[in-house]
Amino acid sequence: MAPPRNVVKIAVQMRDAIPQLIQLDQAKPLAAVLKEVCDAWSLPHSERYALQFADGHRRYITENNRMEIKNGSILCLSTAPDREAERLLRGLQSESREGRREALRHLLLLAPDLTFAREVISRDGLQRLGTIIEDGDDLGEVLALALRAFLELMEHGVVSWETLSIPFVRKVVCYVNMNLMDASVQPLALGLLENVTLSSPTLGQLVKSEVPLDRLLVHLQVMNQQLQTKAMALLTALLQGATPAERKHMLDYLWQRNLRQFIYKNIIHSAAPLGDEMAHHLYVLQALMLGLLEPRMRTPLDPYSQEQREQLQALRQAAFEPEGESVGAGLSADRRRSLCAREFRKLGFSNSNPAQDLERVPPGLLALDNMLYFSRQAPSAYSRFVLENSSREDKHECPFARSSIQLTVLLCDLLHVGEPCSETAQDFSPMFFGQDQSFHELFCVSIQLLNKTWKEMRATQEDFDKVMQVVREQLARTLALKPSSLELFRTKVNALTYGEVLRLRQTERLHQEGTLAPPILELREKLKPELMGLIRQQRLLRLCEGTLFHKISSRRRQDKLWFCCLSPNHKVLQYGDVEEGVGPPTPESLPEQLPVADIRALLTGKDCPHVREKGSGKQNKDVCELAFSVSYDHGEEEAYLNFIAPSKREMG
Repeated sequence: MAPPRNVVKIAVQMRDAIPQLIQLDQAKPLAAVLKEVCDAWSLPHSERYALQFADGHRRYITENNRMEIKNGSILCLSTAPDREAERLLRGLQSESREGRREALRHLLLLAPDLTFAREVISRDGLQRLGTIIEDGDDLGEVLALALRAFLELMEHGVVSWETLSIPFVRKVVCYVNMNLMDASVQPLALGLLENVTLSSPTLGQLVKSEVPLDRLLVHLQVMNQQLQTKAMALLTALLQGATPAERKHMLDYLWQRNLRQFIYKNIIHSAAPLGDEMAHHLYVLQALMLGLLEPRMRTPLDPYSQEQREQLQALRQAAFEPEGESVGAGLSADRRRSLCAREFRKLGFSNSNPAQDLERVPPGLLALDNMLYFSRQAPSAYSRFVLENSSREDKHECPFARSSIQLTVLLCDLLHVGEPCSETAQDFSPMFFGQDQSFHELFCVSIQLLNKTWKEMRATQEDFDKVMQVVREQLARTLALKPSSLELFRTKVNALTYGEVLRLRQTERLHQEGTLAPPILELREKLKPELMGLIRQQRLLRLCEGTLFHKISSRRRQDKLWFCCLSPNHKVLQYGDVEEGVGPPTPESLPEQLPVADIRALLTGKDCPHVREKGSGKQNKDVCELAFSVSYDHGEEEAYLNFIAPSKREMG
């Protein structure tokens, strides 16, 4: 006869004792279960003991998580978390260096468990760790262990980062600024300061004032990839916490110190593979660089500004007045105004007063900046573009100003200028770190592409929107290839002619239509069982291989990873935390299990609980697209295993 549904067969281990094989009644209070286990081994005071999972992080069993115990689970009897916390915190005060080190090692092993972490925190464990960190008596392994344990306990969110004292933060800053510091300490100190900066504006200002940018540049230029990554993380955190004016000043200084060139040559093109965390921080840095353009993008032209009127005249003169000559010399004021208005229309402005075209935001003054940059950095190409089109009388002229304004809007949209940084994205473009004035340089390539495409399409003014759609497709397809330099981008985008775009569109349309043709549908129905079998086999194989996922908190992107895979017999999902840079773990080494039979449903997008919790801001759009959750039976309640796919390809 099969046991009741709420009874599971498990093994319980204890050091130097024969394991017990018991039937655990999940309806029985945990205290009663513990007493029975202790009685079987003749152990008094069962309240001094607790059950833990025997593998992985050895999490304590509580009334909240006991339903995770399944048939075949192996548990171990250990000291209760409150008593273990007391013992280890006493060990931190040991006069023996070795005693303190052993206590820290054990504390670090148990710190990921929330039950244990709460016991430590309630006994002033964070303050005791803080004392070790502040005293700095041992700048080697003991300090590194204390920092790691402190970070692990804070990660639970039981205590706010804003509660940290100024002297404590200053001491951690000292470890970052010190020379000849232990290599294991500084990445941890940088990681702690990153958390502080992202969570507390007040303490973030302290970190900003105490950690010189030059010191972060030193850390970025080391060969230690972990130290390099953590330095970049703190740098992007400081930039995110700065005001727009401060951010511009900081980035200008970093660029003067050749940080851009160093990133391009020594990080992006390093022999070592670029880690996911570094890729995310480079994405954030790129977004902040492009974000400097937002004020110009959102500022309309002021018709009463003398400087802006002069810039418009410089644009006109560069196209129609040879150097040192003035076409309007000797003309009356009315004739000169009439001539200027005609030349502005030839330049491609819709109004004889060009200020009216640039009142639209976006792109505002950013479009004027782009046009001026093109006219000054590529004067021959600029003159050729304008004169070639202004002299045509067959209605096929390409309006330079109108095209530039719309192209600036398009580029801002494709590059998400002014949008908040995503918590998960790693989508940076290497070419933005390989070029000064990268946005304006990209505009110069793109405006010449637009003129080329206009001629290939033999477009007229009525076709303007169609041309912009084609140019958008050309730019989007090429940006998606992530070319490593602007020259490579130029080569690839110019190879994507209007004819090639049409061919790609036709291929995609034929593929879509072909799959719907009656003979194809009939053949598909015949092959469907076999195809479904192959698809099922391939997907099961992919699930068994497993995937690395990032842990995402409600506050920020985490650098922690976890791995999930399907067991070889397809009956259990196995998962657990892993370290970055370590190869995929074996299924047997993963501590957590979820029987497939307990799974209720698969949720995606906005239906996922971790997406609903994060709200609907722009920065969470990509999170929504990559989110999925597995709901499963957790006793009488429904629980969730939440995921953020590494990419849209993996999501598909």
